Amino acid sequence: MQQLKFRLIIMNFLQFFIWGSWLITIGAYWFQTLPVLYPDQQWSGTAFGALFSTMGWAALVMPSLLGIVADKWINAEKLLGLCHLMGAIFLFILAGVDNPTTMFWVLLANMAFYMPTISLAITVAYSSLKKEGADVVRDYPPIRVWGTVGFIAAMWIVSLLQIEKTAGQFYMASGAAVLLGLYAFTLPKCLPEGKGVKSTSLMEALGLNAFSLFKDMRIAVFFVFSMLLGAALQLTNAYGDTFLHDFARVPEFKDAIAVKYPAIIMSISQISETLFILAIPFFMKRFGIKNVMLMSMFAWVLRFGLFAYGDPMGGLWMIILSCIVYGMAFDFFNISGSLFLETQTSPKIRASAQGLFMMMTNGVGAILGSMISGWAIQHYFTNPDNSLQWKEIWLVFAAYALIIAVLFVFLFNDKGMKAKDLENMAVGAH
Repeated sequence: MQQLKFRLIIMNFLQFFIWGSWLITIGAYWFQTLPVLYPDQQWSGTAFGALFSTMGWAALVMPSLLGIVADKWINAEKLLGLCHLMGAIFLFILAGVDNPTTMFWVLLANMAFYMPTISLAITVAYSSLKKEGADVVRDYPPIRVWGTVGFIAAMWIVSLLQIEKTAGQFYMASGAAVLLGLYAFTLPKCLPEGKGVKSTSLMEALGLNAFSLFKDMRIAVFFVFSMLLGAALQLTNAYGDTFLHDFARVPEFKDAIAVKYPAIIMSISQISETLFILAIPFFMKRFGIKNVMLMSMFAWVLRFGLFAYGDPMGGLWMIILSCIVYGMAFDFFNISGSLFLETQTSPKIRASAQGLFMMMTNGVGAILGSMISGWAIQHYFTNPDNSLQWKEIWLVFAAYALIIAVLFVFLFNDKGMKAKDLENMAVGAH
């Protein structure tokens, strides 16, 4: 068991090291480096919103599609490896792109292969743990936390090497993707549970039966709120690092540590994740799925609200506190949500269900969050000199998260799925 856990830890570390190499810092590269290198191109906020939506467009289709493939035809660990090897190619190409349109299409191609790997990695981990008789609710979070450690490690390396504003971040991500792509083929076999199973309907024959989950009102509402919170996640990913970089425009802030090494400051968010991931089993068993998700939503309100009033000097404590709160905001919905689906769906559609969750959060939600925020910021919160009205931006985001939380209180019914239910979740109990 310990050997298996170690192997899954390596998988999770590399899985998020790849993403952490560029996700938070691509905004600084877009807004501060590319306009200098290629001044004849339009590196606008609207175009950046479109660029950041690539993960949304990819997640809209690819996780569900490859989840079906993993359920019916190809081992999940092999599919995981193939996706990372293909993604590595496009990350390498991305480093040499010199215009917004090409950058959009290359990043979209990379995201088409990367986004399915998040749910595929979850499927591999859950399947492997269950075969060893483990309890995924108890044993998975301490493994998943190393994914966050990988994300942190990547951010620190990028910051300390001073490649936050360079194409070097994409080369580093590409190298890590090759490493994980090859390593994935050595992971425990995760056979397609639906292979050879006789289909009873056209939906099942096409591998689309996971969409029948929308017939369950509780799960349907869960997916809707997954979409809405997915939009919130894109807001903080897209603009957090750029927000700190922009303080360099103000003379009194330009030499502050938070401005010189913003990726390191932002990595506090991921450090916080490590603590909150480990706390998930306790909170889920004590408070139930609905309250844990609600905590996440109010944490998003604090995340954005504290950014609105923080600065790199006297208000640095607010920025740091916002980063700490992020751990609860992200993990209490995303990790708890994946566990919720794992315990509520059949093994035959487990990869498809996780892919569907990914589609709603990082697909539909990401598209809405990226496109609408990019358009709104460009038209309502950009000054004539192209500087941004950060306080107003973060306050609008906070209001959005608050509305989601209030609606969730009234619309989501967990049907008494409280502590005793989670404590009795046997391994593979479906």
